[in-house]
Amino acid sequence: MPSFDIVSEYDQHEARNAVDQANKEITTRFDFKGVDASFVLNDDAITVKAAVEFQLQQMSDILQAKLVKRGIDIACMELSDVQARGKTVSQIATLKQGLDTLLAKKIVKLIKDKKLKVQSAIQGEKVRVTGKKRDDLQQVMAMLKAEKLDMPLQFDNFRD
Repeated sequence: MPSFDIVSEYDQHEARNAVDQANKEITTRFDFKGVDASFVLNDDAITVKAAVEFQLQQMSDILQAKLVKRGIDIACMELSDVQARGKTVSQIATLKQGLDTLLAKKIVKLIKDKKLKVQSAIQGEKVRVTGKKRDDLQQVMAMLKAEKLDMPLQFDNFRD
């Protein structure tokens, strides 16, 4: 029986490359000369440090541009509030991956509302969709791509 998985994830290697490129751009830009500004990637969190809040906003734009260029959807990025610490300000950008239970339930409900001949089941941080025909599965993919959900979705593990 054909099936596929609905997941939400990003390539961590590409995220590291994007952070490295953003750090390189910060060192070459004239408006950041002599300023203690940097990006630091720890697991799924990117810490953005700068001298003033205006520079922090500029750095956030640079980071988003580099992530998009490396193929990471910025819809999975969540920015925290700006925190002032002494002479520097910082902000944490968290890269989320995996479907939380609310979003997984919403996806299952969307699939059931379409009344296609497929079954969907939540399996941890992914949703598995099975059906008798490949065309039904492709209709589900097209329907989910058209929906505006808060997380970017990928379809993998397609089996015939």
